Amino acid sequence: MSGNIFSEILKYLQNNWSTLLLLIMEHIGMVVCGLLLALVVGIPLGILAARSEKTGSAILALANVIQVFPSLALLALLMVFFGIGFTSVVIGLFLYSLLPIIRNTYVGLKEVDKSITEAGRGVGMTAFQLLAKVQIPLSLSFILSGIRIAAVIAIGVATLAPFIGGEGLGKEIYSGINLRDPVKIYVSAILAALIAIFADFLLGKAQKRARID
Repeated sequence: MSGNIFSEILKYLQNNWSTLLLLIMEHIGMVVCGLLLALVVGIPLGILAARSEKTGSAILALANVIQVFPSLALLALLMVFFGIGFTSVVIGLFLYSLLPIIRNTYVGLKEVDKSITEAGRGVGMTAFQLLAKVQIPLSLSFILSGIRIAAVIAIGVATLAPFIGGEGLGKEIYSGINLRDPVKIYVSAILAALIAIFADFLLGKAQKRARID
């Protein structure tokens, strides 16, 4: 990146900070909504998968199938059913976030030492108490790792939102492509990357705190 481009980027940031701030908030909003939906659905599916190998194989296979869909193709397909805009984008981010959350919840629960589970049963804990007080806390580091991966994927996929009428930083990237304005593209891509790095850093810190050695 030449010094001239660097100074143009700084100038662009200075002149358009309020618009960029709005786009950042929209971008984060779409990602948070998609991730929250994925948590509500993905963690129970991960728990269900860990309880039965047969059911687990089916759930993981289905989540894998969703993941192999190209991002733009999946968003376009969702647009057909849910229309253009926010709803289709959030559903797409939700679907892309499911696999890492389901898989890491499944792996985390499988990694819990069976002797600890047996000890819990021995003191009279119910299945729900075992799950809530023993298995989930011991699996938390794995679950947070899944959320961390899902967040980074979702922030990247959200840059495609404008192709189906969504908002966020992708709107500025798309505008930069149409106008052949590299400064717009650089600024928006760098901001999206910084959001992903920041989310990864925060969730990484949370994961370290949750780790039980």
